[in-house]
Amino acid sequence: MTIFQPSAVQAAPIPVPPVHPSPLAGASRPPTLAHVAELAGVSPATASRVLTGSARVSAEARLQVEDAVERLGYVRRRTACPDSVPAGAIAAVLCEDGARVFADPFYARLLWGVRKELDGRAPLIVLMAGRPDEWRVATGFLRGGHAAGVLLVGSHRDHPAALMHATAGAPVLLAGRPLGDATLPYVDVDNRGGAHAAVRHLLASGRTRIATIAGPADMGAGVDRLTGYRVAAHEAGMDMTGLVGHGDFGRLAGEHAMDLLLHRRPDLDAVLAASDLMAAGALRALRRAGRRVPEDVAVVGFDDDPIAQRLRPRLTTVRQPVEELGARLARELRNRLGGGRAGGGRAGGGRAGGGQASGRPAPDRGVVLKTSLIVRESA
Repeated sequence: MTIFQPSAVQAAPIPVPPVHPSPLAGASRPPTLAHVAELAGVSPATASRVLTGSARVSAEARLQVEDAVERLGYVRRRTACPDSVPAGAIAAVLCEDGARVFADPFYARLLWGVRKELDGRAPLIVLMAGRPDEWRVATGFLRGGHAAGVLLVGSHRDHPAALMHATAGAPVLLAGRPLGDATLPYVDVDNRGGAHAAVRHLLASGRTRIATIAGPADMGAGVDRLTGYRVAAHEAGMDMTGLVGHGDFGRLAGEHAMDLLLHRRPDLDAVLAASDLMAAGALRALRRAGRRVPEDVAVVGFDDDPIAQRLRPRLTTVRQPVEELGARLARELRNRLGGGRAGGGRAGGGRAGGGQASGRPAPDRGVVLKTSLIVRESA
């Protein structure tokens, strides 16, 4: 596995939003840069600067070009791969800051699953793209034709997947459901169903004032886990006033969010954190506030990272099959490159539980792997 750092060089399958009609519908030839520029209302030179990551472009022009790329399905023509880069390489683009990538075991587990599935059949290149300068370097690297396929991991709403597809000129597969109008295929876990099952478990144990520390609102996982919580709380007739906090999946954010929740709702008796790291932060805040877990406040996490069993009390959590997610991403991308066998069947069902979905992404949907609730001492 090769790592490039730019500073040195749920449930039933979730439908993807419908594709906007292309202005070139019915045309016999693929869209060109000139078509993108015309639709965006800019010059070809400006459109080219957007696609090459130049900083000498206004925010308005950049948004117009990105929208035109999405609507047209434009893919930039690739250049020949240099001899220094192995043929058929798979690039994993991590859309998070390096500090988060190295602190969160999710990324290591996912990449391990990808690497194990590839098993020498294709080289794996890892690109760090959490900051704007890293994003520009990553897209520039891919623009050079260095990868046969791209896995986009941890994409936020402000990371335009369609632009990545255009600059890479190669198949792009997303790890996680995209937000907005991106229509690229993806593999995800049942975030919504997992959160729903966690809240149902807390309700069944007699908890009635269940808070949540939600993940980022610009990521599919953050949105879907909050949705699962809200649906289950609404079904139970629970008043959610003051019970929703927010974090970035990190430990410190979980601690701060728990402090705020206790200030707003000192009567809360349970909390669902959208990651195990945020749950660890919540436990620290609860201890500081003199709250016993689970006697006073029950705590549930999400991920089932190794930290879940090292915490005291051991953490009840929603297990997502991270290594299997990585393997499935690699398998689906190789299928699209003609280098692997297609999976059988369709994406799996809607309830959290054992097993996982099968099948390959259809044009109008992604593959969603099942989650399961692991009950331990904290709830």
